[in-house]
Amino acid sequence: MVTGASSGIGEAAARLFAAEGAAVVLMARREDRLAQLAQEIEASGGRAAFSVGDVARAEDVERAVVTATERFGGLDGAFNNAGYAGSVFGRTHELPQKDFDQIMDVNVRGTWNCLRHQIPVMLEAGRGAIVNTASSAAVIATGAPSPYVAAKHAVLGLTKATAAEYGAQGIRVNSLVVGTTRTEMISAAVEGNPALEEAFVARQIQQRMAEPQEVAEAALWLLSDRSSFATGSHVAVDGGILAI
Repeated sequence: MVTGASSGIGEAAARLFAAEGAAVVLMARREDRLAQLAQEIEASGGRAAFSVGDVARAEDVERAVVTATERFGGLDGAFNNAGYAGSVFGRTHELPQKDFDQIMDVNVRGTWNCLRHQIPVMLEAGRGAIVNTASSAAVIATGAPSPYVAAKHAVLGLTKATAAEYGAQGIRVNSLVVGTTRTEMISAAVEGNPALEEAFVARQIQQRMAEPQEVAEAALWLLSDRSSFATGSHVAVDGGILAI
């Protein structure tokens, strides 16, 4: 199951996971994008289904999990990738209340909803792997809006707590600490303010943005048995911003 699958990291991950042999359930809000992606994956010999929905709505997440169990017989792995950074950059007192609410709903409530509905299916199977997309803003103040920094810190907390709760039952939970990635959201921000291109990567060792495929490769490793001794961790794919 991949959330935020209609573009960016989620889309890249869905294509990569399917190419590696996984059946994928795609979840996002844009039905046309999901339908096209599922069609392309199946045309390439993969297996895909999609479930339109918003991760902030528990019933939408539940429907996606049911799609996985009904179409493919279970849920072995989940990449909880959907995120939202806000529509306004500024200091805390300058940010609109609606941005705070939406940032918390998508990033925190959305991750919570996913975990609550994915874990029972994995408990029944006695195994499973979950990867939550966090951010370098989950560890340091990157200059992103303060609600986003707070929300991504919360994603790390959910990751650690659930890893501890369910590790003895064969479920691994990890997070990706992602640096600035050339996603649809970031590209739109740069298009509106070209100066952001340089600002976004100024503090990194690697002075560039990640491509979505690079982040997807890290998610693939954490979801696979190749990372069998990793749980409760946050793996940095951030161009080195946390090293400085």
